[in-house]
Amino acid sequence: MTVITLTVFFLIRNYMKKIILLINLLIVTSFFSQKKFDVVYEADYKLNYKLSKSSTYKKTTTFALLINQDASFFKNMNKYIADSLEFEKVHLPLNESMKYVTDFRETIGTTSAKLYVTTEVNYADYSYDEPNSIVWKTKNEFKTVLGFKCQKAETTKYGRTWTAWFTTDIPFQYGPYKFNGLPGLITEIYDSKDEYHYTLYSFRKRKYTCKSANVATNAKHTTKEKIWELLKNKVAGRMQVHEQFIENKEDLEMIRRNAETAAKDYNPIELSIY
Repeated sequence: MTVITLTVFFLIRNYMKKIILLINLLIVTSFFSQKKFDVVYEADYKLNYKLSKSSTYKKTTTFALLINQDASFFKNMNKYIADSLEFEKVHLPLNESMKYVTDFRETIGTTSAKLYVTTEVNYADYSYDEPNSIVWKTKNEFKTVLGFKCQKAETTKYGRTWTAWFTTDIPFQYGPYKFNGLPGLITEIYDSKDEYHYTLYSFRKRKYTCKSANVATNAKHTTKEKIWELLKNKVAGRMQVHEQFIENKEDLEMIRRNAETAAKDYNPIELSIY
């Protein structure tokens, strides 16, 4: 081959690589903007968590991690049920629908390269993606979780130090919330203060299509930085909504004070953006 021919060859090869990468990115992005998700396995987790900085009170809720060979979807079990009812156009009375209220409104799609998140802020749906970049340190320590032999691993992520236990008996590199990338399913994970503690309580094979994996298909796509800005100004945003419906100024002021107090005392799972 001449020098010119080789140059053209490498230019074409690099161009094709970029095209293939772009196509794959579009496929994945489109995939996570759809409602349905083909489920092969389901892992269910219990979460004990502390939402208040000033209180020792902990709450408990559950989550479903839907898994196939290429990706996973993670969502709160109450939201899972509520979204299914919404998809089937089942309208519940207010007192019945309140059963499915949750502190965790996001759905999280995980691939080897990125995390795809859809969440709600001030009654509006948003989506963003972030790099899948957790760095783990495995330890030569073992224990049993739900009958599976598990190995210990540690990482620092989102402003907290985390301890995870994973099992190679279940060869999927997924776990609860945004945690993944270990050589087996994460069966348990908790931060150093034990304010957020996930534990696997069920793992089973499931062969079905979850038609309501992500019902917010019209969510506005933005950046995680923008979401953090919206959350920081959440009180002001909520007050703008309330002012449209509440005319009594004393009531509005009381709502504002309560909202500001709750915002200052809030203890989220992520203390930093990355």
